[in-house]
Amino acid sequence: MPERTAKAAWEGPVPAGHGTISLESGLLEAAYSFGSRFETATGTNPEELLGAAAAGCFTMALSLGLTKLGYPPTRIDTTARVAIEKAPEGFRIPSVELHTDAVVPGVDAETFLGEAEKAKAGCPVSKALGGTEIRLEAHLKE
Repeated sequence: MPERTAKAAWEGPVPAGHGTISLESGLLEAAYSFGSRFETATGTNPEELLGAAAAGCFTMALSLGLTKLGYPPTRIDTTARVAIEKAPEGFRIPSVELHTDAVVPGVDAETFLGEAEKAKAGCPVSKALGGTEIRLEAHLKE
């Protein structure tokens, strides 16, 4: 299996400094700063990228699980909300909330929700975030 690479560079002290985050694929090179991470300044941040990874991994895992059961989804849309908070020992990510809507012909709600829970627990990004609570809200659409 391939390994994936991402890079970050930072210049200057926090909070006045700034940096860039880039992906090996070349599909992203984005600025980040104290302001884009802890305030509302323009730019990306590690939590946003973590959310994208969690949403993408979960969505693909859910699609795979449903397809294996004979219910290939027409569409799955997932949003991940990543929280960051200051704790006595520094900043931490206490939770990730996944909100997903799916169109899956023929599947019943119980099967869909069961597969969603399996995908939440079993996708590699969820496993990597073992110390973070991951909550799920899943809706089956007609």
